Amino acid sequence: MSRHSEPSARYLHFPALGAAAMILAVTGTSALAQRAPGSEGPDISGVWWANTYSPTLRPQGGSELPFTPAGRAAYEKNMTGLKSGTIEDAARTLCTPDGVPRLLATPFPFEIIQTPGQVTMIYEMNHAIRLVDMRKPLPNDEQLSILPYYDGHSAGQWEGDTLVIHSSGFNGKTFLDAYGAPHTDEMHTTERIRKINGGQQVEDVVTIEDPKYYVRPFAVRFVYDHHPEIRLQDYVCGEPHRDLSRVRGVVGF
Repeated sequence: MSRHSEPSARYLHFPALGAAAMILAVTGTSALAQRAPGSEGPDISGVWWANTYSPTLRPQGGSELPFTPAGRAAYEKNMTGLKSGTIEDAARTLCTPDGVPRLLATPFPFEIIQTPGQVTMIYEMNHAIRLVDMRKPLPNDEQLSILPYYDGHSAGQWEGDTLVIHSSGFNGKTFLDAYGAPHTDEMHTTERIRKINGGQQVEDVVTIEDPKYYVRPFAVRFVYDHHPEIRLQDYVCGEPHRDLSRVRGVVGF
């Protein structure tokens, strides 16, 4: 992705520049360069909505999750239990949070709100809310273990035009995907979020690290379209919600 620098007054001294180039140079209104008020990074706020959905994680550069023997055993146990009903998918029956990265695969829209010192992500599905602290790093593992969350604790910083989010302190009660891919409470995730395609989409590449269940870290990529015309709706377990037919891959969600 090309990076855009701040406009410089020196461009005004070259009449050979086209009108469009001069306007861009003076105003710096590129969708990729705009800054959110009070934010060190670009403006990624707004409503975003995936156009594809998969119930399983699809790692980049590989077709299967890199399980350890313990991880594969936990996965097979979860799949069998979910199918027989002896294990409950509480995120769908009780509307508990999906957790990361399963939450990132949502076929429902979500909204990003940027305020000084914090990025807030509000998901329509299950009314999940993620708070990303932009002022200080994550506490250490011992501190995080005192109050674990379904979606973990998150801290972020900007690296150029990319928002990097580190999350830990998960409670271990969620799955990585709808088929029951497991994780432990020692999981750590790193998300790299940036605008692509002229600002019309946001890309989130999340890397999952959990040495007990996975032999190596692996990354999964999610892409969302910008939908400024959409407002988030109520979500109530067991009741029908908005039409998801525009999202490829959604069947009986």
